Parts: sequence; structure tokens; C-alpha cells
Amino acid sequence: MNTITTIWVGIPFFLGFMVFLLPPLNRHLAFLGTLVSAVYSMELLIKQPEIQLNLLNSFGVTLVADQLSGYFILTNALVTMAVVLYCWKSDKNAFFYAQVLLVHGSLNAAFICADFISLYVALEVSGIAAFLLIAYSRSDRSIWVGLRYLFVSNISMLFYLVGAVLIYQKSSSFSFAGLENAPPEAIALIFLGLLVKAGIFVSGLWLPLTHSESETPVSAMLSGIVVKASVLPLLRCAEVAENIGHIVVIFGVATALMGVSYAILEKDTKRMLAFHTISQLGFILAAPGVGGFYALTHGLVKSSLFLIAGSLPTRNFKELQSKPINTAIWIPLFIASLSISGFPLLAGFAAKVLTLKNITSWQFVAMNIAAVGTAISFAKFIFLPHRLGDKQDTVTAVKPGFWVAIAVLITGLLIANIAYLRAYNLEDIIKAIVTMIVGWLAYHLIVQKLAPKLVAYLPRAVEKFEHLIGVMSLTLILLFWMALS
Repeated sequence: MNTITTIWVGIPFFLGFMVFLLPPLNRHLAFLGTLVSAVYSMELLIKQPEIQLNLLNSFGVTLVADQLSGYFILTNALVTMAVVLYCWKSDKNAFFYAQVLLVHGSLNAAFICADFISLYVALEVSGIAAFLLIAYSRSDRSIWVGLRYLFVSNISMLFYLVGAVLIYQKSSSFSFAGLENAPPEAIALIFLGLLVKAGIFVSGLWLPLTHSESETPVSAMLSGIVVKASVLPLLRCAEVAENIGHIVVIFGVATALMGVSYAILEKDTKRMLAFHTISQLGFILAAPGVGGFYALTHGLVKSSLFLIAGSLPTRNFKELQSKPINTAIWIPLFIASLSISGFPLLAGFAAKVLTLKNITSWQFVAMNIAAVGTAISFAKFIFLPHRLGDKQDTVTAVKPGFWVAIAVLITGLLIANIAYLRAYNLEDIIKAIVTMIVGWLAYHLIVQKLAPKLVAYLPRAVEKFEHLIGVMSLTLILLFWMALS
């Protein structure tokens, strides 16, 4: 299995090189790469092996492939597969598909890294490839947004690299286990890099502009899987020591509440989805032991929602509420929104139940408020007016590969639902339905009336580039204090 793992890591990079040699096969090679990852991830999830590859054993440089990795790798496979299918009949060239494979391969590598130095390499490669995808259209706007993402990412990873050096200085190893006895400044620097890269709490306010201004398939990849490259290392770090786990959980709860607060008031569809990505990353971190399954369900839902949002006639919720959308497009939007809200029969329900059953008592109120906030946020999609249109209207409203991509993602939500069948008990079903009803009532009775007045008070200034850099220093001070205490 070690040999298979080594070959599997290299396949996306090899296929990405082959795309330039065989441009007419670019789509087929990209699809093949995602298919190989899907098969490998299912092997990890079904057989649950513990694969460990020692690259530089004396330095603690190792790769670990286990069930937790399997959830993230499967998410990567399905999301990237859907994006490839979505773009199948578009005019995307070989360069685009090569970058998709490079992102896919570097994320796979990040998901099995068990040390800080190999993780640094994987995250940097994925960041550069993601930048090239963001700037693919080569418009002035896309290039600026891409450079902004690259600058923020690289600055945060410089802090991370200094933290990795300090850990090595203390333990003579780059292994995650070195965090247990690391000095507070090393923990703060490592966590700052991972929090910024993942889009956690205020450090992640680079994310809404980046995700909302990118092309639709790129937004789906960024929100569905790219940000999770730094989430999995945080989950692994939480297992190292109890005090480090507390830091991860605290940021998870704060992130869930902050993201959903913005999402409730946001009037732009893609920005709302981006803010909600921040919130859902908080759910993943709030219960690190079961975060893998939540990451899978969120990746499938959020990538499908971004693809659907790209097919809506406008991004403005107020305009969407005054002009009915096509029912054919509303149905998958409705299903995905129900899943992320925690409706039974979809994987989002099982993921939320599993997460809320694995939180501590002090998290209970906050995470349930965040769950209600999720229902409020997606009520904006669920209760959009819609109408039956003729077949020609439906065809012209969406990209040629839209329905195949959505079918892959929605089918994934239905199948993943069986992973935690114990969620289907009367108590949890009633609680999920009540949560959604409370959220929907709050949306109709409160949010619709107050949101237009409150939206002006959202602190947008922190999203500016110079403020994002300034927030890093404040976050670093907070992390140092938390690690010290």
C-alpha cells in the first residue's frame, strides 16, 4: 500500500505535465486524475488502513494516510471532478486543466502530510496554482484579486515557516508532535499561518472577495476544497495535546458565529456563500474528532451552491426576490440549501448531528445558535420565487456541463448520508426540523425587515488588503497569549 500511495501522490502532477503534451486530451486527463483520487480515498474509508511513509525519519518528515485523510481526499476528488465536468464543453484551454490538476495534486499531498515542512511545500504549491486559476481570465480585476490572495497567503506562510524552524530548534523534528513541547511563540506562528490560509475567524476575511470575484468553477474549487488544505492540519494539531485542542475549538466556535453573522446580512449571493464557508469551517474545527465527515458534506454542498449561483440571472438577492428564477435551477438550489441547513435524508443532517454530539457543554449554546443562523442564511435561497420555464430557457440559463456536475455533487450528498445512520432517531430528527423552522421564522419575521438597515453597519473595512495584514499582527498577539496561558 505504501507503493500505491507514492504512485497516487505523483499521478496528478504527471497528468498535469501530459496535458501540455496532449492538449486535445486535457479534459480526459483531468477527469482521470480525479477518478484515481476517488478510488484511493474509498480504499482509505472502507479498509481504514494506517499508512505511514517516512521520508526523512530523523527530521520527522512523514506522510500519513488514514480515514481522516480519506474524507478530505474524497472531497477533493468529487469537487474537482464536478468542476472538470462543468467546464467540459467550455473554451478552457490546456493551461486551465493543468492548473486544476496541480491544485488537486498539491491538496492531496497536503492531506497526508504529518510534518510542518512537507506541509509548507504542499500549501505553497497549491497557493500558487490557485492564484493562477483565480487570474485565469486575465482581467484587471481577477489579476488584482489573485495577487491579493497570493500576498496574504505568502505573508502568513512566512510566519508559519518561522514557527516550524522554532519547533525544530526545540525538538529536532518537524513532526506535528513537536507542538506539545513547543514554545508559545512557535505555536502562535504556526497557527497564524494555518488560520489565515484556511480562512478562519477574522484572519479569513480575505476569503469573501477572493471567492466571490473568481470565475464560477474556480469559486467552487476554492470554497469546496482549497481552504480545507489548512483545516486538516489544524485537526491533526488538535490531537497532539489538550491545550492545543482547546485553541482550535475556541477558534472554531468564534468562526462559526462570525461567518454566519455576516452571511445572514449579506445581499450578494456569492459573498453570502463565501462568508458561510467561513462559518462552516468553524463547524469543522468545533469538533475536531469528527471534522472529516463534516468537511466532506460541506465541500459537496458549497461547490454545488457556487455552481448554481453562477447560473442565476443576478447576484443580488433583492433582484432575485422580485423576479422568479427557473424551477429547474431552483430544485438543486433547494436540495443543497436543505442539506447545509441540516434537513434529514441529506448528508448535511448526519454531519450536523455528529458534530453537535461531539461538542462540549460550553460550546452547546453557541453552536446551536450558529445552526439556526445557517437555516436563516439559506432561507434566502429556499424561499426565492420560481416558475416553470420552457426547455429552451433552461438550456440557455446554464453552462452545458452544469447538470452533470450538479448530479455528481447531489448524488454524493445522498450517498454520504448513509455514513452515520445513527443520526436517524426521533430526537435528532425533531431537533433538526425545529432548528430549521426557527431559522425560517426568524428570516421571515425579523431578518427580512432588519437586514436592509443593519447591512450598512457590517465592518467591511477589515477586508481591505492593508487591514488584512494588520489583523495578522493582532491575531498573532491573541494566539501568543492563548498559547502562553
